[in-house]
Amino acid sequence: MKSPNAGLRFAAVAAAFLMLAACSSNDETSGAPSSSTAGQITPGSTEDFVANVGDRVFFDTDKSSLSDEARATLQRQAAWMQLYPNLTFTVEGHADERGTREYNLALGGRRANSAKDYLVSLGVDAGRLNTVSYGKERPVCLDSNENCWAQNRRAVTVIVSGAAS
Repeated sequence: MKSPNAGLRFAAVAAAFLMLAACSSNDETSGAPSSSTAGQITPGSTEDFVANVGDRVFFDTDKSSLSDEARATLQRQAAWMQLYPNLTFTVEGHADERGTREYNLALGGRRANSAKDYLVSLGVDAGRLNTVSYGKERPVCLDSNENCWAQNRRAVTVIVSGAAS
């Protein structure tokens, strides 16, 4: 004989299963696991990478050489990347507003490659890393002053996919 509460128990179990399934879903834009809605950051997620590792390094004017601070950030990135070998990345190179479009595209490319080359030297598989230069086309700050320009002279590492190519 069926218990009168069997339907309720089934509904409760089904609801719990759906909630667990929702928590384990992946973020479709990055291929990385999504962060929890309860305010905790999921290990291996884009949020984890940005908050706990740092996704960007900065450069001096007209330079693509890495500072000690940039190397430290890239060392943390490389260690994190080794923990999540299924992820692929793009290193974006950026420049400030000064200089021609062509010059800044080339400079952004050198910055992205400088960061990528250092990550590879630390043991990250080069096949997991792509580069792109945006030059001065994607500033994070629009003011025309040194503080703002310094924020735009950067290389940003972005999680692209959860499946290594």
